[in-house]
Amino acid sequence: MNLSYTDSASRTSEFSPPEMSADSMEIDDSLYSRQRYVLGDSAMQQMAQSSVFLSGMGGLGVEIAKNIVLAGVKVLTLHDPKQCETWDLGSNFFLRQDDVLTQRNRAVAVHPRVAELNPYVHVDTSSSSLDLSTDLCFLKRYQCVILTEARLSLQKKINDFCHFHQPPIRFIGCDAYGICVRVFCDFGDQFEVSDPTGEEAKEMFIQNITQGNPGVVTCMDSRTHGLQTGQSVLFREVNGMDTLNGTARQVTVLSPYSFSVGDTSCLQPYAGHGGFFLLVKTPRTYSSQTMEQQLSEPQVLTPDFSKPEAPLQIHAAMLALDAFQEQHNRLPNIGCCQDAEVLVKLTEDVNHTLTNGAPVNSELVRCLSRTASPTIGCGGGGLASQEVLKALTKFAPLQQWFYLDAIEVVKPLLSLSAEEFSPRGDRYDGLRACIGETMCLELHKLRVFMVGCGAIGCEMLKNFALLGVGLAKSSGEVCVTDPDLIEKSNLNRQFLFRSQHIQKPKSTTAAVATLEINPEMQVDAHLNKVCPATEGVYNDLFYSRLHLVVTALDNVEARRYVDSRSVSNQKALLDSGTMGTKGHTEIIVPNLTESYNSHRDPPEEEIPFCTLKSFPAVIEHTIQWARDKFESAFAHKPTIYNMFWQTHSSAEAVLQDAAEGDSGGAFQVVKLLSRRPSQWEHCIILARLKFDKYFKRKALQLLHSFPLDTRLKDGSLFWQSPKRPPSPIEFDLKDSLHFNFVVISSLYAEIYNIPFRDQDLSQEAVSRMLSEITVPEYRPAEKRIETDENVKKPDQMKLSVSSEEEREAIAQLEEAITADHVTPERLRMSPRMFEKDDDLNGHMDFVASASSLRARMYSIEVADRLKTKRIAGKIIPAIATATAAVAGLVSLELVKVVGGYGFESYNNCFFNLAIPVMVLTEAAPVKRTQIREDISFSIWDRWTVWGHQHFSLSDFINAVLVNYGIEPTMVVHGVKMLYVPVMPGHNKRLKLTMQKLIKPSVDRRYVDLTVSFAPESDGDEDLPGPPVRYYFSPDGDAPTA
Repeated sequence: MNLSYTDSASRTSEFSPPEMSADSMEIDDSLYSRQRYVLGDSAMQQMAQSSVFLSGMGGLGVEIAKNIVLAGVKVLTLHDPKQCETWDLGSNFFLRQDDVLTQRNRAVAVHPRVAELNPYVHVDTSSSSLDLSTDLCFLKRYQCVILTEARLSLQKKINDFCHFHQPPIRFIGCDAYGICVRVFCDFGDQFEVSDPTGEEAKEMFIQNITQGNPGVVTCMDSRTHGLQTGQSVLFREVNGMDTLNGTARQVTVLSPYSFSVGDTSCLQPYAGHGGFFLLVKTPRTYSSQTMEQQLSEPQVLTPDFSKPEAPLQIHAAMLALDAFQEQHNRLPNIGCCQDAEVLVKLTEDVNHTLTNGAPVNSELVRCLSRTASPTIGCGGGGLASQEVLKALTKFAPLQQWFYLDAIEVVKPLLSLSAEEFSPRGDRYDGLRACIGETMCLELHKLRVFMVGCGAIGCEMLKNFALLGVGLAKSSGEVCVTDPDLIEKSNLNRQFLFRSQHIQKPKSTTAAVATLEINPEMQVDAHLNKVCPATEGVYNDLFYSRLHLVVTALDNVEARRYVDSRSVSNQKALLDSGTMGTKGHTEIIVPNLTESYNSHRDPPEEEIPFCTLKSFPAVIEHTIQWARDKFESAFAHKPTIYNMFWQTHSSAEAVLQDAAEGDSGGAFQVVKLLSRRPSQWEHCIILARLKFDKYFKRKALQLLHSFPLDTRLKDGSLFWQSPKRPPSPIEFDLKDSLHFNFVVISSLYAEIYNIPFRDQDLSQEAVSRMLSEITVPEYRPAEKRIETDENVKKPDQMKLSVSSEEEREAIAQLEEAITADHVTPERLRMSPRMFEKDDDLNGHMDFVASASSLRARMYSIEVADRLKTKRIAGKIIPAIATATAAVAGLVSLELVKVVGGYGFESYNNCFFNLAIPVMVLTEAAPVKRTQIREDISFSIWDRWTVWGHQHFSLSDFINAVLVNYGIEPTMVVHGVKMLYVPVMPGHNKRLKLTMQKLIKPSVDRRYVDLTVSFAPESDGDEDLPGPPVRYYFSPDGDAPTA
């Protein structure tokens, strides 16, 4: 996003950001691509023309600064009159020990580190005093003002100034004290939100529309519409009742699959097929009150429905804390019972002023009398940062207060002596005030394994550094692994990385950056995937040294594997993830909770093969088709080609085998060899013929096989919604889309190792070559076209080849050998792995042009390049605010795990910062499976049998019976059935040794076996049991040869 200035912030000012430029800006997609999918281009443009004032560079303030600079505002002014103190190192990750020793101003100290996060953002600083006597006219230059660490009286004064200014200046007040965080938003009397839901509108196909008052719309295939009464939908491509097309109608929901849309009785009858609708996003206007007006009757968001009164209780307690500071000019002293009781009395006084107050929670108030914790600051900072972006863009604002407490963290510690919480003069004093010295020492000794070092991983490492997790002097360690290299698009969220780190490993780079935040840590960085192939590295001995595992992953499969290893080794697992503004956290604790694998999300719906191949209905289908074409032509086939020639000695030997009837998969390879272009002009010809094949012949063949008047057995039309009849496309060089598709022939040149020059891609050069091409005339073929949606895509390498095709392949290979075309160079291709983020490699150019042409052929609305890239690249929308929020919430749970807290203390969380909503729920309790009245097990249980070299299967079954009181009726190792009594010959296996049956590798010490047991009643299914770990020797050593 090219802003109107280039310097990123070298100046210090007294509240004077540069003038805004209204010039339109081009968005730097290589940096902002993931965030663009969250906010949209219009919002990104608005944000990049906005100036923000942020006061208070403590832990909460610097977290907000980080997130909004990464997001890409135009100007950010960091304000703070305070000097750095040792205490700050425990919450402000951009301060260093040297800043404390030299007593630098906090805003000045963090300025260069904040500024280097994003070269498109101008960051300046101010250290002037900001108090009740300050002239606030300087704030007129800003679109949003955020105050942290400010007294309530000052917040109210500045909020009033912002609220009544025209146009209103969006105001956000944030505080994090002890175990409580507070966020307040006032965006003025008339704040228009263009995207109230934050969800992408999806096309839904129509089954029927009735003529009547009201007319009723039914969704196709009983799909749920997800609408709410009062929303509006836009109709398109409706047949018969076509006056509905292009109109928006308000809906009344009748069922999950139907809704009414007003009077349709005067319209033409619906034709029985065709059409779809999509949700129209209706702008909504929000009205906010000032902080002064809201104090006695606050509108609050309730995150934890098990504690519905908590927000109002925290509201009263934090207002009392504000009053305490006004009276005493300080916060309550740590561990001072007298101050705590004063705060309780003040809270009771405040509570009487509230219109709908909740009973005072004196326990909460006493806990609040301690001071700032870095853990909760980052979770609150993520939410507050998102509110800043809303103030500048389009999503629904917080109405109007958000409160969150972490009383579960400190509740078990209330009985400890005051000495536990006393300051020691180090960076952990703020944390120590909340959780005590003993817990701090436990964190220092912690040995953590973190899998993944992307956006969440960077945030977690930052939080580990602030919490003092894994200190070298305490024999603690954080081991982090990630095989990926840093890309430019990562810099928008993964804040430990800078532009000079691009193409360097994430894990090692992040480790160095983490040690800059806290040099006392021990960080061991690996470049491995965590998967079955690396179990030699991440073996049981490795897990035995750990205290817990943290996942920072972006896919379900990897999560499931890490979860299974954590359960197997009895280790707690802290999982989290984000998608756009949504986030979740899940806490998995041995013997207390279910695991990640205990629940299964419904599988992602696959596009049927026949839909992709012949009957696309929506743009997602054409994009996936184009992506598959890329994969087949430029990756899969070249890879197969190379593998074939690496395993076959010569073309002559292949020819001889084929002549003897042993083609060995040679058909596809010989076809590639015989059609292989040898010069640049051939690549252009190949691309031109592909155009005709994909966008003309395919349509003609479909219409030949299924003419427009084709009817099904029930008399209905074959070509009815969602099937769209194709229209053949005639090649036109003047059409830029046609030209672009042919120019992408450079990809063919690359895989066939054919050199070309830039001038070869010019319109003139391509036109000249195309004018000499004769495209064969289309002749219809009598071939079967698949229409069954349940049929899977066939494996091309396993398709049967006709004798005619075999003879043709043999002839082609003979011809190639005779013509001396079988050279080492021609037996090698250069596959291209799809890379979506490189705009110069042509990969997205091919997918975008092929998808758009296919969409035209089927009369589907074409998608822009940005949407095409997201779908083709399976990009997960992402934004720094959500990753900061989940990491903060996970860090709270980490403290509970370290403290060995009870089940009721743990919380899982789901949030959507766009709406906003946050829901804290109790973790899922572990379930026990009953085998017999006195025998049960959970996922955390594992039975053990110790064997020896001559230990037989019969000995194993008897050992289970003796040790655990029940005899197995089936024994399975992985997918291999070792013992199933009803299987022929299995009873003979009882005498065989376990070693012979399992055939372990030389270094294998044990295997985990699956066992099941006979049901108590005949006719019932066998009952599952826990995994049984069988050791090959009594001392657990590897088996002897």
